[in-house]
Amino acid sequence: MSGNVLVIGASGDIGISICKKLANQGFQLILHYNTNKASVKQMREELPEHAILMEIQADLRDEYNVEKLLKTIVFPVDHLVFASGASDYGLFQNVTSERINEMVALHVKAPLMITQYFIPGMIQKQQGKIILITSVWGDIGASNEVIYSTVKGAQNTFVKALAKEMGPSNIQVNAVSPGFIDTKMNGHLLDEERNDIIADIPLNRAGKPEDVANMVNFLLSDEASYVQGQIIQVSGGW
Repeated sequence: MSGNVLVIGASGDIGISICKKLANQGFQLILHYNTNKASVKQMREELPEHAILMEIQADLRDEYNVEKLLKTIVFPVDHLVFASGASDYGLFQNVTSERINEMVALHVKAPLMITQYFIPGMIQKQQGKIILITSVWGDIGASNEVIYSTVKGAQNTFVKALAKEMGPSNIQVNAVSPGFIDTKMNGHLLDEERNDIIADIPLNRAGKPEDVANMVNFLLSDEASYVQGQIIQVSGGW
């Protein structure tokens, strides 16, 4: 396997695992991050020098920064992996309009803009893979995470629709839908809440970022050449 992969959200726990897995499989990476520059710097030290083509800082809640990111990329992009995201926990009635706009911009508008920018090149080459990291909440919804569930559901629908449009051009579009993964995003949970969730998971453990990375690696491989428009859960049966 080879090719240049733009990883959006490379500095998060899942993004880091994806980058490490892909680098070890021979991909070359363009790393996007927002605030966690230290994680990207550490990857620079740990991964082979040739594995990272460039790194770009951008707050994707701002359309101007999305456009700036696209203009900054000087390497061809063969594949896209969207691993960025932010949770929003609390009662829906208390969510501000500003927060709604931020969540929609980050999870919906930015991926659409970035994908739209790179699609013409993929169509010209008649190849390319687009993968979004969504969430099981996008499938079934979650109390106290209404906005997060909504934007993840939008991502799932985007994947299903775009896959039908891009299929004739040999461009694969899929999503990985994690369940309860042991990341900083779940750091707000109390031990009792965490234990209750794990008790409901048939495999009786939280998922690891590596579990998600393994599925992304599979979808980028030739072995997944007939997988299209799928929302693949990595949830331990939860």
